[in-house]
Amino acid sequence: MKKKCIVLLSGGLDSTTCLAVAKANGYECYTMAVDYGQRHRSELFAAQRVSNYFDAHEHKVIKIDLRSIGGSALTADIDVPDHNDVEDNTVPITYVPARNTIFLSIALGYAESIGANDMYIGVNAVDYSGYPDCRKEFIQAYENMANLATKAQVEGQKFTIHTPLLDLTKADIIKLGTGLNVDYGITVSCYNADDLGNACGECDSCYYRKLGFENAQLNDPTYYQ
Repeated sequence: MKKKCIVLLSGGLDSTTCLAVAKANGYECYTMAVDYGQRHRSELFAAQRVSNYFDAHEHKVIKIDLRSIGGSALTADIDVPDHNDVEDNTVPITYVPARNTIFLSIALGYAESIGANDMYIGVNAVDYSGYPDCRKEFIQAYENMANLATKAQVEGQKFTIHTPLLDLTKADIIKLGTGLNVDYGITVSCYNADDLGNACGECDSCYYRKLGFENAQLNDPTYYQ
C-alpha cells in the first residue's frame, strides 16, 4: 500500500513541482488548496487543473477568510507592486500574515484525519520574495510543533514536512519539474492574474518565474495579459 501525503497546492509553479516530486516519490497524494479570500482567484482553478493532471487521489479546497485580517496586497484593497517597486531586504506587501502557519495547521489536521504522516510544501528560500515563512528555520520549528501537538504523535507516529524545493533556484525548480513532465502552461503564479489566469508580467512572482525560464533556457509557456 502506498504511503499517503498531503500536498499544499496553490496552482503555481513551485507547488505544482512539489506535487510532481511527491508523485515521483511514490506517494498517494491528497492535494489541498486554500480559498483564503485572495484577489487572484484564478489560482484556485489552476490548483484543480494541476491536481487532475497528476491524478491526485483527492483534492480539497478549504475556505477561510483572511480578508477579515487584511494586511496584504493579496487580501486587501492595496495595489500589488511591480517588481521594480519592491525594496530589497524587506518583507513585501504581498506577504500574507501567518499564511503558511495557518495553511500547515489545516494540512496537519487533514493529514491526521486520513492517516498520513507526510506533508509537502513548495517553499523556496533562494529565488523568492523575502517571506519569513518560507525559511528552513520556520519549517523545522513547525515540524517540531506538529510532533508535539497531535494524537498521532502520542500513538507513536511522526510527521515529516517535505520541502524538496527549499534550496533550489527557480531555474533548477523548472528543470526538475520539466523532467517530471510538469505542464507549466496550466499553472498560475501571478499575484495580479485576471479571471482567466493570464499573468500581469510585472509583479514579483512574474519576475522570478520569467527569470527562471530564461535561466533554465526553456520556453516560457505562461499566458500574459
